[in-house]
Amino acid sequence: MSPYQNARVVVTGAGGGIGEALAHRFAAQGATVVVNDLDPARAASVASAIGARAIALPGDASRIAEEAREALGGTVDVYCANAGIASGGDPFAEEAVWDAAWQTNVMSHVRAARALLPHWLERGSGRFVSTVSAAGLLTMIGAAPYSVTKHGALAFAEWLSLTYRHRGIKVHAICPQGVRTDMLTAAGSAGELVLAPTAIEPEAVADALFDGMAKGTFLILPHPEVAGYYATRATDPDRWLSGMNHLQRTWEGA
Repeated sequence: MSPYQNARVVVTGAGGGIGEALAHRFAAQGATVVVNDLDPARAASVASAIGARAIALPGDASRIAEEAREALGGTVDVYCANAGIASGGDPFAEEAVWDAAWQTNVMSHVRAARALLPHWLERGSGRFVSTVSAAGLLTMIGAAPYSVTKHGALAFAEWLSLTYRHRGIKVHAICPQGVRTDMLTAAGSAGELVLAPTAIEPEAVADALFDGMAKGTFLILPHPEVAGYYATRATDPDRWLSGMNHLQRTWEGA
């Protein structure tokens, strides 16, 4: 029997892409899934495709944890903080752009944890899945708000794991590079240069997560080569920064 048979799962940003793939996979494993998306039509479409095991819950991902728990009868077993904003720009981007990235990419995770942790800690179990991106381990050219806030999302996931793992809380950070979704398209020429050549399907990200959950792995790397880049960044940061600057110059000259 699947370990997720009859589990109660929430997936934010599930109207397409990685979130949609995760919602389908959990439902196929026997879970009841809340399908959240800012777009009501997309949430309803995915929930309808899944069938009786899905509940559509449109709304702002940064504020739906309580409502999602109520929709599942008062208990959440797995929370997938998947919604994200791929904000491009530099330090001169509008304050509203920076704030939107912060609210969705970081504070939505914090607010979900606030809502879920008291019950999880009381019963001694719970699973928090954070869709971070390789940008949270590394960075992304042309996208300062996205890169900075994804680093924040990873830091929060790490903090949750090191603080609560002995109390039964399991945390996973998914850090893919390019994934063939609307977000990759929105990344424009920078995405075409850096992400598109090795882009994978959303279902491959779901495969990596379920493999990592089975093994109890914190860091989920659908692109295994990211581990090498991350190691270089840590052990030889100047070499890594020079390589990234080369990509930046290539992009500027494209």
